Amino acid sequence: MQEPLLGAEGADYDTFPEKPAPSPGERTRVGALQNKWVFLATFAAVLGNFSFGYALVYTSPVIPALERSLDPNLSLTKTQASWFGSVFTLGAAAGGLSAMVLNDLLGRKLSIMFSAVPSVAGYALMAGARAFWMLLLGRTLTGFAGGLTAACIPAGWGVLQVYLSEIAPPRVRGALGSTPQLMAVFGSLSLYALGLLLPWRWLAVAGEGPVVVMILLLSFMPNSPRFLLSRGRDAEALQALAWLRGAQADIRWEFQQIQDNVQRQSSRMSWAEARDPHMYRPIAIAVFMRFLQQLTGITPVLVYLQPIFTRTAVLLPPQDDAAIVGAVRLFAVMIAALTMDRAGRKVLLFVSASIMFAANVTLGLYIHLGPKPVAPNNTMGLESVPLGGAEQPLATPTSFLTLVPLLATMLFITGYAMGWGPITWLLMSEILPLRARGVASGLCVLVSWLTAFALTNSFLPVVNAFGLQVPFFFFAAICLLNLVFTGCCVPETKGRSLEQIESFFRTGRRSFLQ
Repeated sequence: MQEPLLGAEGADYDTFPEKPAPSPGERTRVGALQNKWVFLATFAAVLGNFSFGYALVYTSPVIPALERSLDPNLSLTKTQASWFGSVFTLGAAAGGLSAMVLNDLLGRKLSIMFSAVPSVAGYALMAGARAFWMLLLGRTLTGFAGGLTAACIPAGWGVLQVYLSEIAPPRVRGALGSTPQLMAVFGSLSLYALGLLLPWRWLAVAGEGPVVVMILLLSFMPNSPRFLLSRGRDAEALQALAWLRGAQADIRWEFQQIQDNVQRQSSRMSWAEARDPHMYRPIAIAVFMRFLQQLTGITPVLVYLQPIFTRTAVLLPPQDDAAIVGAVRLFAVMIAALTMDRAGRKVLLFVSASIMFAANVTLGLYIHLGPKPVAPNNTMGLESVPLGGAEQPLATPTSFLTLVPLLATMLFITGYAMGWGPITWLLMSEILPLRARGVASGLCVLVSWLTAFALTNSFLPVVNAFGLQVPFFFFAAICLLNLVFTGCCVPETKGRSLEQIESFFRTGRRSFLQ
């Protein structure tokens, strides 16, 4: 919904520090072999992120279809639609926390492969659903699998990120680090596109395809060298690194660096250290940023995208609008990945929040004052009569004014992808103390997904009680709070070393920001 930590610079994330640049002759001889297997391993792993993005927005076309269902066992009430849309986030919270345990218990590769079990089971339950509980359980299981593997959007600190960081060579780690977010967004776009062609049961069946391919490919991939070294399996670690880098690559220097980093990062934060301001201040900033990120409304907007367009009577069919927004989201994430390191973090956060504020205010005002649907619409239980006594003009199929919700949503998605989506995770990788990173990441995952659940679960009841415009005015107010928080609490970290950032939190002096 984000984003990669792998592009962050600094010793704490420098899994394989650079060795002196090889000569042109060495690059010619080794370059062709060095990375071909790591790209295959990366593709296999990020299929889990594709599945996450697909599953997250599964309800967008499915809720309207089920509300029109003639089967009394599957026809959704307002409350059931709310739970069907939101329970995914509870599963994702459990999956994200489980990743912290499974990382060390099974290893990175097996943890990603393990996520396929609840994913396939969840899709099978939804595809063959005969009662609401099967839909709910299937949605929860796919959420658990997504939370386990997700990199950012709006996801947790998954095993996939760790696996990629541990198999990627330094020269391509930044590029490979952007693939989880791109694949998640592409997964969402695929769901929107297939929603134009397939009924809801077949959408669930189609979701199993990438998971099966991921299992088959990962079966031939090695465990990460870092995990093997942490288990004392040095010989296997050396073989895995040789496989990933190519037979002709000189891996001795890199292998030694991995060994040193495994030893250096083995210590953990004590409770006494947690009371130190230089520890809890960056943790508090990271957690509150994750909280505010979700409060911008990104998850409910993505989950209920097609029903929102149905209610606002956009000129184009709602399913087409959802697919267009999915394509714009993919384009925005690609642009953000290219520009993130060229501008300051705070500048992009300010611009991002400002754009989202403008988009939410525009959408809220349009819903409150603009045209209403020609006929009452029951989709997702949204009110058919606007709040307030003022008579509003009716929307007609040829009214270009009805494109406003589509354009505002595209602007919102673009603004999110420019700053508060990716930079929240990037700043976490830069400001969190190394010794506190495991605990802090788990706390961020929990806060993020519980906030997403609260918003997604309450979205439909609030709409039914007060009107569709109310949530968007609330999201706009949160964007203003984001601007204040960014100005007061978030340090600028672009071009600063981790030592400078740590010094800022130890002393509170901003001299390094000048």
